[in-house]
Amino acid sequence: MRSHSSSRHSGTTSSTSSDPKAAALARSDWATLQRLFPYLWEYKWRVIAALAFMVGAKLANVSVPLLLKELVDTMNPKGTIGPEALLVVPLGLLVAYGLLRLSTTLFAELRELIFAKATEGASRSISVQVFRHLHALSLRFHLERQTGGMTRDIERGTRAVHSLISYSLYSIFPTLIEVALVLSILAVKFDMWFAWITIIALILYIAFTILVTEWRTQFRKVMNELDSTAHSRAIDSLLNYETVKYFNNEEFEARRYDENLERYRKAALKSQTTLSLLNTGQQLIIAAGLVAMLWRATQGVVDGRMTLGDLVMVNAFMIQLYIPLGFLGVLYREIKQGLTDLEKMFTLMEREREIADVPGAPALSLTPESASVAFRHVDFAYDPARPILHDISFDIPAGKTVAVVGPSGSGKSTLARLLFRFYDVQSGQILIAGQDIRQVTQASVRQAIGIVPQDTVLFNDTVEYNIAYGQPGATREQVIEAAKSAHIHDFIAATPKGFETMVGERGLKLSGGEKQRVAIARTLLKNPPILIFDEATSALDSANERAIQAELQSVAQNKTTLVIAHRLSTVVDAQEILVMEAGHILERGTHAALLASGGRYAQMWALQQSSE
Repeated sequence: MRSHSSSRHSGTTSSTSSDPKAAALARSDWATLQRLFPYLWEYKWRVIAALAFMVGAKLANVSVPLLLKELVDTMNPKGTIGPEALLVVPLGLLVAYGLLRLSTTLFAELRELIFAKATEGASRSISVQVFRHLHALSLRFHLERQTGGMTRDIERGTRAVHSLISYSLYSIFPTLIEVALVLSILAVKFDMWFAWITIIALILYIAFTILVTEWRTQFRKVMNELDSTAHSRAIDSLLNYETVKYFNNEEFEARRYDENLERYRKAALKSQTTLSLLNTGQQLIIAAGLVAMLWRATQGVVDGRMTLGDLVMVNAFMIQLYIPLGFLGVLYREIKQGLTDLEKMFTLMEREREIADVPGAPALSLTPESASVAFRHVDFAYDPARPILHDISFDIPAGKTVAVVGPSGSGKSTLARLLFRFYDVQSGQILIAGQDIRQVTQASVRQAIGIVPQDTVLFNDTVEYNIAYGQPGATREQVIEAAKSAHIHDFIAATPKGFETMVGERGLKLSGGEKQRVAIARTLLKNPPILIFDEATSALDSANERAIQAELQSVAQNKTTLVIAHRLSTVVDAQEILVMEAGHILERGTHAALLASGGRYAQMWALQQSSE
């Protein structure tokens, strides 16, 4: 995979699918800078100090050619001066020249040292804010996202903070200050022609750079889009490593990745070709300006209007001025690219939360004795064209267990997602302890609920970390106790590294049953008043299932529990069993009552018993 989406000489980039007009672009760039400014202004005294050092560095830099002129003129005296004077004066000038050179470097380094904390602090604040916002976005967003492309956008945006500050504060602003100082000295000390030549060259250079760079934007956009696509597909392929192996599709994945890289290569070649054209045109304008300035200066020396020192000074000014100007095009492109990358990340930050707390929402008020759950006439659809739940109503009294059974696709797991408030219902209410979960904070709702999901996903860390995730900061003794309760302690102890065993990405080093037992231990450690078991023992063998089922029933004592199950033998002790099909509740009652009624539950029970 390509690790860099842009190079030093890259053009502007945009994430949008169509080219905005110049005015809209300017407004967008300015708006992006306005968004960045508050993060930097938190370090306002460092910003002011850095700007002062920057001005000091440029004043010292501009003073060097002036001192060089005095040195040359001193060594070319018109009158009679004693040898002692000729020795002392140049020595003093040489010392001053060295000090000015040192001052230029010293001020520049002090500027970077002072401003480093502001740069890193702003980058850190933005990155953390983006990270928090991504966790605050709805489950729908995370199910639809392309992980590789999104991480690349965040990576570019974070890097853009550094590049924008570096290029603007350390390059663009100092160059503009130096241009203003040099133009003023040339116009005052000699004649306006020197200033006019420099101004005309600058205008031509800037106009040419902007026009060609804006034209090159289309190629850079295509490059970035293809780069993100290749990155997303490569990440997706690696995450699904086992699926690729199952179907023997390694070569297919390599070809698909290579096709994306080939399209990227063609776009990169177009970008590089136009870049060469841009660089050539820029150097041509700079060379013409230099020749015109030196012609004017040499003519002045010949006419006697200027000294040899003046000619050396003009030449030194031009070298100091045009060297940074030679990079101005690169800097412009990098700043434009940084702005669009940052704007992309800010756009991600502005992504509206589908599920948000109401203003001033209180925390859920809950005690173990009041931890009842109620669904009241709930209707829900992930997509309006495909309703999932229809007028669902049921109660789970505090400390009781209610089980939901039914075929796949009947809406059982959707109940758990709604209770966690990953989505909001279209109509009806979900109540915990009599409080509508939409009127209290999401954090307090989720703190009150523990879940053992059907599909357990673990962090690429140690077994201990994954169990302790249920209660960050838990002691090793608490983790061990939770592991014993989930009947996974013996397995962990038998591994060479014990609780320090790495589980691999998404827990792939563990079997399905081992992952599920880690999930059970994690939830037991959290110890919330409300529990959800979503097919909690589906990946276990019969012996372990019976052992853990007994443990789960023990844990569920005096806790409000929702059990979602396919295997009916795991829910026979529930106080109430709901039978769902196609988003409707067909039957409800105890195990014995449902068997006696001879309905859908009785049919499912008979079918499963005969299968076993």
